[in-house]
Amino acid sequence: MIINGNTEVIAHLGFPTHAFKAPMIYNPWFEKAGANVVVVPMGCKSPDYAEFLRSVFKLSNIRGALITMPHKVPTTGLVDELSPTAAIAGACNAVRLGPQGQLQGDMFDGAGFVRGVLRKGLKLQGARALVVGSGGVGSAIAASLAAEGLSALAVFDVNAAAADGLAARLRQHYPQLEVLTGSTDPVGFDLVVNATPLGMNEGDAMPLDVTRLSPSTFVGEVVMKTETTAFLAAAIARGCRVQVGSDMLFEQIPAYLEFFGLPSTTPEELRAVATLQY
Repeated sequence: MIINGNTEVIAHLGFPTHAFKAPMIYNPWFEKAGANVVVVPMGCKSPDYAEFLRSVFKLSNIRGALITMPHKVPTTGLVDELSPTAAIAGACNAVRLGPQGQLQGDMFDGAGFVRGVLRKGLKLQGARALVVGSGGVGSAIAASLAAEGLSALAVFDVNAAAADGLAARLRQHYPQLEVLTGSTDPVGFDLVVNATPLGMNEGDAMPLDVTRLSPSTFVGEVVMKTETTAFLAAAIARGCRVQVGSDMLFEQIPAYLEFFGLPSTTPEELRAVATLQY
């Protein structure tokens, strides 16, 4: 990829940056598609984030920003407009400039996760799901799962207020959905999702008691530190079907590209050119 004076920038904002995978997917695709765009990791700590987000959009060649941990939730209060999905999720992972220069925020984590499990054959209509973690990504996944017609959705977070807030938003928008809180017990659920950071560091605890997983339960992961996390390995050992963290990323990128007004593609084409490293 040749970077020149006409190159447009997509800022990848988060901290720390060592686990970022998006540049290894987007940039090879941009090179193949002949798009003069580059995704650049930008490590920004929380105390500096609000000022930096506004500042980066003052660049004349900024195309947009990808938002990751720990900034997805705070971003909802920093943009001028939020999509309905981002508002329900209480989190935002993409920002662009609107026609009047306003910052517009959207959320694609949940859509990417749901598209992935549906393509693997999981039926969500009438299913029961447990999402452990009620931060930005967990809230987004819960919001998108609720839209698929689940019969019951349980949400959990070590910060009980975060789970309760998510549950309240889900009940408001999906009054027919049974929403549960307060437990990580996976028994009786068709889908179980780790939407916490547990698994990013060696020796992390499991997000739930894996010995309680049924072989018929589909298990999803959002952590991308490795392809198969310790949690997924334990689930596989119990006979569960799984979705790795990077699948969510590949599935949501076409929607991201459209949001930024760039040529879109398919998850398969992205995987063919990606240079993912763990």
